[in-house]
Amino acid sequence: MSTEQIEIGTDADPRRYEHLSRIRLEDPRAVQRAADSRRRHPGLVYGQQNFVVAADHPARGALKVRSDPRAMADRRDLLDRLQIALANPRVDGVLASPDVLDDLLLLGALEGKLVFGSMNRGGLPGLVNEIDDRFTGHTAEALNRIGADGGKMLTRICFEDPHTTAVLESTARAVDSLAALELIAMVEPFISRITDRGIVNDLSADAVIQSVAIAQGLGGSSAHTWMKLPVVEEMERVMAATTLPTVLLGGDPSGSPDEVFATWEAALALPGVQGLTVGRTLLYPEDGDVAGAVATAASLLEGLPARGGAVR
Repeated sequence: MSTEQIEIGTDADPRRYEHLSRIRLEDPRAVQRAADSRRRHPGLVYGQQNFVVAADHPARGALKVRSDPRAMADRRDLLDRLQIALANPRVDGVLASPDVLDDLLLLGALEGKLVFGSMNRGGLPGLVNEIDDRFTGHTAEALNRIGADGGKMLTRICFEDPHTTAVLESTARAVDSLAALELIAMVEPFISRITDRGIVNDLSADAVIQSVAIAQGLGGSSAHTWMKLPVVEEMERVMAATTLPTVLLGGDPSGSPDEVFATWEAALALPGVQGLTVGRTLLYPEDGDVAGAVATAASLLEGLPARGGAVR
């Protein structure tokens, strides 16, 4: 299916992905064959910003976008949106849970793309022990088997919750397992608080800086570790806290698109920032124009001055 033929909305053919179910039933090894034959991304270069689309939210039961509590529930609709986004040549890759990556592999949508797998999805929103975010997704070995570039882990640090110690330990082990295979460990740290509204991430600059200080020291080596950080006020101070390559987190869309894009543009120019990892903001734009939202975000990366050369 070409992206020109993809129609988002209720008029789309409900059987358009029926072949995926048939392949999974009759020929499950096709997923590995697709991974083995996939053309890889040409390689990472410092100063060449990377643009990664994120689609690992459903695996945590997080389906809400803005006021729609089930926005990401329709898998066919999500695959439509992902294929439209990935068809833009400026999109470098995807971050997703195993089920979504397998679908994209079967669709041939990951040719020449960076591939990151989501490793811990056990901290379901509203769960009584939500901070105890178990590693229920990709393992380092599974990512290596499909030729992925790395794995991402959400690391919420809650000083009021004793499960935080186990979270830090399991994150360190994941960093080590990825490093042993020379895969990127993309760590997404937050200082989190327990409130009447549930677990809330502290997005003050001081809290983000503290989370970076803790997260970048996890594991036996940081040689393959990246940070995945929210765009907050005083982002210059945040980026001064690390020498690790950092991608910016898009998060749940709030504010006008122009305001969101402006904050990204300013943060992308900071030293150490290696690109964007954005999901819901681009896949579910208010006006419904996925291709347009992706193109706008891509234009922010294209206008940045070059920094350095290829990593040797």
